[in-house]
Amino acid sequence: MENEIRAIISHMKEWVKVYQDMGFDPPPVQARKATGRKEAGGIGSRQKRGARGAEMLEALQEFIGDCKRCKLHLGRKNLVFGEGNPRAGLVFVGEGPGRDEDIVGKPFVGEAGKLLTRIIVNGMGMQRENVYICNIVKCRPPRNRDPEKDEVETCLPFLEQQIRIIGPEVICTLGRVAAQTLLGDDFRITRGRGTWRSYNGIPLMPTFHPAYLLRNPAAKRAVWEDVQEIMRRLGMEVKTNA
Repeated sequence: MENEIRAIISHMKEWVKVYQDMGFDPPPVQARKATGRKEAGGIGSRQKRGARGAEMLEALQEFIGDCKRCKLHLGRKNLVFGEGNPRAGLVFVGEGPGRDEDIVGKPFVGEAGKLLTRIIVNGMGMQRENVYICNIVKCRPPRNRDPEKDEVETCLPFLEQQIRIIGPEVICTLGRVAAQTLLGDDFRITRGRGTWRSYNGIPLMPTFHPAYLLRNPAAKRAVWEDVQEIMRRLGMEVKTNA
């Protein structure tokens, strides 16, 4: 386990340095293909894998450190790494921290975050700590603007490593920016949400950002339909009266 953690850190250091020296952007990190939670070994084995995943995520967070790799660090209060179950079957990916997240240092803790928590707890019947929540960029963009291309390119390798370590069964992108980052700039959230896609072999469901739902409550029904699809993919019971 310790050797695996060291290998990740060593790989990322060499990978970033070589490409920066050449003047190129780092290549994408290939996420591990989802294997589901039906792995052999029973509960004890899953707990061991969860502990290993937690240590690997901690090592990645330590590698990122007090990040100053792009200009977003200039205005941030706290870097927001992500949080949740290191062996989560479901990973939510937003675009970036907002004001509340920047203050607290945790993802989705403002009004949009409270709505996401209600979707997870009341809609899906899960606990928030049983999923994993993170963002495309880990520092708040000024005035909550969209992250710029160079900021996304700098931070994306860390998200890709998080996904690789967790190995989720499903990814759910929240909003346009997250979906376009993982699926391509041609993706249109209003037309493409609710349709299964794939990211490095992992099923991906794009849906609206909770902040959009606060401004457009009528869209909640569409998101609930998307969430039901995720639940079915995870083998969960769907509450049709929710």
